[in-house]
Amino acid sequence: MAFKSQDDDDLLMADINVTPLVDVMLVLLIVFMIAAPMLHQGIEVKLPQANAENLPMRVENPLVLSVNRDGLVYILETPVHPSQLVERLLPILENRGDKGVFLKGDKEVAYGKVIEVLDLLHEGGVTQIGMVTQGGKRR
Repeated sequence: MAFKSQDDDDLLMADINVTPLVDVMLVLLIVFMIAAPMLHQGIEVKLPQANAENLPMRVENPLVLSVNRDGLVYILETPVHPSQLVERLLPILENRGDKGVFLKGDKEVAYGKVIEVLDLLHEGGVTQIGMVTQGGKRR
């Protein structure tokens, strides 16, 4: 008890009950721990496997370009025609501190389609390009 007065009738309690707060915070923590791995950038594609080391994570959310198995190109989750890719991408990169782009290509898409997108990016002046792959088995 934090405070006592002379009379037992005037008994005041100045403590804050933090038990409900702790309960709510624990529930929120569990919800975010479950939901965080489900958050991803770009559209869902089947990534090819590779044994390469992961690049270090950056502070800012990465800008992800995706090529799905039908050969459609997406900036994050927005479909973009390849002829408009660079002109839509450059203003986004100018507003970001990080000029890097990650390219996800579905493992069932033709290799040439991914190279076409890489070539468009290079011609447009985007040179910091990372390829996203599924982690493979270590040898």
